[in-house]
Amino acid sequence: MDLEFNKNEDKMRLLISEMTQKFDKISLGGGKSKIKKQHEQGKLTARERINFLLDDDSESIEIGAFVGDGMYGEYGGCPSGGVVVVMGYVSKKQCIVVANDATVKAGAWFPITAKKNLRAQEIAMENKLPIIYLVDSAGVFLPLQDEIFPDKEHFGRIFRNNAKMSSMGITQISAVMGSCVAGGAYLPIMSDEALIVNKTGTIFLAGSYLVKAAIGEDIDNETLGGAQTHCEISGVTDYKSENDEDCLKTIKNIFSKIGDFEKAGFNRIESVDPKKDKNEIIGILPSSRDKPYNTRDVIERLVDNSDFEEYKKGYGETIVCGYARVEGWAVGIIANERKLVKSKKGEMQFGGVIYSDSADKATRFIANCNQKKIPLIFLQDVNGFMVGSRSEHSGIIKDGAKMVNVMSNSVVPKFTIIMGNSYGAGNYAMCGKAFDPRLIVSWPSAKMAVMGGEQAAKVLLQIEKSSLKKQGQKIDKNKEEELLKTITDRYDRQTSPYYAASRLWVDAIIDPRDTRKVISMGIEAANNSPITESYNPGVIQV
Repeated sequence: MDLEFNKNEDKMRLLISEMTQKFDKISLGGGKSKIKKQHEQGKLTARERINFLLDDDSESIEIGAFVGDGMYGEYGGCPSGGVVVVMGYVSKKQCIVVANDATVKAGAWFPITAKKNLRAQEIAMENKLPIIYLVDSAGVFLPLQDEIFPDKEHFGRIFRNNAKMSSMGITQISAVMGSCVAGGAYLPIMSDEALIVNKTGTIFLAGSYLVKAAIGEDIDNETLGGAQTHCEISGVTDYKSENDEDCLKTIKNIFSKIGDFEKAGFNRIESVDPKKDKNEIIGILPSSRDKPYNTRDVIERLVDNSDFEEYKKGYGETIVCGYARVEGWAVGIIANERKLVKSKKGEMQFGGVIYSDSADKATRFIANCNQKKIPLIFLQDVNGFMVGSRSEHSGIIKDGAKMVNVMSNSVVPKFTIIMGNSYGAGNYAMCGKAFDPRLIVSWPSAKMAVMGGEQAAKVLLQIEKSSLKKQGQKIDKNKEEELLKTITDRYDRQTSPYYAASRLWVDAIIDPRDTRKVISMGIEAANNSPITESYNPGVIQV
């Protein structure tokens, strides 16, 4: 390996180490003292429950681990949004598991908690995956109730989705392992089957204090809505468990009986490791994001046997398209090329920029994959579309619109990996979050924004200077440098992958070496949902 590779690898290892350290802190939820209190109550933590439930030595993907990062500081923070979501395997059945983290504000729902729960349900609905809810929540976080209660994508949407999934035949199992109060009580009872843990699980629309205040009745919570009440008197729950472990074992037993359903039929053969060392994938992206590299070097360490059947290789070279396999699954790859290339017209084209010919090639390739029922993988490292008179006169807007059109109307599942830059309309054309990828993840090297930091900072500086001058303030060189630093620091923070992950703009930040696993598990999930609509891109101007 050359010196440049070693520099790149060292930088990526540092980013991965930072990610691991942040995750280790977040995985403590509300902290060690709250975990200890949970254990003293005879309860496992959210992550302990999930680990017990999932099959031993099976693969899994945590969705939204960094959700809430840097948010709600005035309320003490909300690690992982107060809920843990994992795609994994229970009794060899792929599923989604959602577990309230009672160490974080007693499992109360913040606005971002609702968004994360809805994303978990969305993944289950898109892929027809069974979903398990491990309930232990004090309900809505009241100081922020106006941001979580009444709107379309707020708390109530959870119950609407419960009903929709039931009509779709998607298995939903709920286990009440702690508090389950007020409107939240509908979630387990709108599931197919509900379990409750004796002495620690309770379900009621109003707790004992509120009942006393509302109607003057004296009653304790256990008598009001404990396991014995709901299993033997009301019939609200179906199974009474003696402790967390007993409850989780019952779920495993139920899952082991679930039958198989019709598959989408995506092509898969036996998996083969890449010929090129797949661990070398962390040494390819340049340590400095303005340096070029060959995207095929990434692809060859990502795909089976390093085999890549490239489509229109000599045309539209700032986007690389082609067929390959990932862990045996047939895929179509659309990737941004970062190196400087010369077009057939003799023009130099900047890497990471989408030109008209590149957009045209990608449009045709996406259509081909839809015709062949091949899932699409987007590898993003894009600065946007080319600007300037030559591009405008050649119809860059029309060609970009065609690419966005076919990608938006694609009926095969799409998966997006943000490796580096994800700027402007390039984010959209390469299947950003707004375009319904089944999974969208980023490497710790990713940056997401309307434009690059340097360009944006200069634009924002001019706006700020103009505003200050109108107020009669003089801007000397020192003041200008101070303003530029403040603007750049703020903008850089907003382009961080953690800023995106905290708001669920991406489902996860991953070690690049886990990319194959994420793609494979994603396609396996999508294969549970047959394609029922034909591909129709609508009106496209030729």
